[in-house]
Amino acid sequence: MAIARLSIKVGKAGKAGPHSSYIAREGQYAKYLERGEKLEATEAGNMPAWAQVSAQAFWNAADAHERVNGTTYREMEIALPRELSAEQRLALVRDFVQQELGERHAYQWAIHSPTAADGGEQPHVHLMFSERQCDGIERDPEQYFKRYNAKVPENGGARKGYGPHAGQTLTAVERRADLVALRGRWEVMANQHLEQGGFAERIDMRSHAERGTDLVPEAKQLPSQWRAEGRSNVLEWRAARVEQREAADAVRQVLPNVSAEIISIEDARQRRAQVNAQVVEGVVAFRQGYQAYKEQQAATEAARLRVQIEQEQQREQARQAAAVERAAAEKIRQEQVVRTLPPKSKDYDGPGFG
Repeated sequence: MAIARLSIKVGKAGKAGPHSSYIAREGQYAKYLERGEKLEATEAGNMPAWAQVSAQAFWNAADAHERVNGTTYREMEIALPRELSAEQRLALVRDFVQQELGERHAYQWAIHSPTAADGGEQPHVHLMFSERQCDGIERDPEQYFKRYNAKVPENGGARKGYGPHAGQTLTAVERRADLVALRGRWEVMANQHLEQGGFAERIDMRSHAERGTDLVPEAKQLPSQWRAEGRSNVLEWRAARVEQREAADAVRQVLPNVSAEIISIEDARQRRAQVNAQVVEGVVAFRQGYQAYKEQQAATEAARLRVQIEQEQQREQARQAAAVERAAAEKIRQEQVVRTLPPKSKDYDGPGFG
C-alpha cells in the first residue's frame, strides 16, 4: 500500500555540498548504486547563471559564503507511492516542486528506489532547496549569500525566507502547523496522481492517533538493521502488527451490540445535554426579557413624571402671570378713581395777605 511520510530537516554551513553529492549519488556515494539501488531521476532548477551547469557549484558556494551559523538548505524527504510507475512518480515530484517552490527558490531533487524489507520498491524523493529567494538580480556567488539589503537590493544578497511566513520568527506551535499544512498539500497531490493512474490506494498523512487507531508508528531502520537477523526481526514485527489489526477487527465484529449500546447511551447523553442547554438558554432569555421589561417600565414611569412636573411648572407660571395681570389692572383702576375725585378747597388758619 502507499506509504505516507514527509519530513523536513535543515542543513548547516558545510553540509550542502556533501548532501548534494549524496542525493545525486555522486563521488563516494555512488556505492549505493553499486549495491543495486536505483537513482530514478534527478533534477535542479532556478539556479543562478553561475550554477546553471552544475547544481553542486551552488551548494558549494552556499557552504563557502553563507554565515557560519546560517542555514545552507532545507530538505523535504518524501515517500512516493510504489503503486505509481517511475514515470508517474517523476510527474508527481515535478508537480509538487512547482506548487511548493515555483520560480522562487533554487532547488535540486533526486528520486531513490532501494529495495524494501518485503522485497518490493521503496521509492522516495530528496528535495533540497535554498531559503534564498530568486528576485531576478544577477549576483556573483559571494554576493548571493550576503545579508539582504532592503533599501538597495542589488547591493546585498538574495533575501531569505520560505513558505507562507517567509522572514518571520515562528513559535514551535506555528512551525508545527505549517508542517501539518505542508503534509496536507502533499496528501492531496499524491492522491490526485494515484486517482489519475487508476489506483484505489490513497495516502493519509494524519497520525495513528488522529485516525483513531491504536497502532504504534514503526521506527526508522538503519541500513545495518536490514541485514542478517535484523531484516527477519522487522518482518516478524510487521506480521505481528497485521495479526494485531485482524484480532482487533474480530473483536469489533463479535461485540457490535455493545458498541451500539454505547453509542445509544452516548446519544442519550448528548440529547440530555442539548435539552439542558436549551433550558439554560430559555432561562437566560427570560431573565434578559424581564430585565428589558423592567427597564422599559422604569423609563415609561420616568417619562410620565417628567411630563407631570412640566405640566405643574406650566400651571404655576400661568398662575404667576395671572397674578401679575390682576395687580396691574388694580393699579390702573385706582389711578382712574383718583382722577375722578373733586379738587380740595383752601382753608385759612390765619390772616391773609392780599
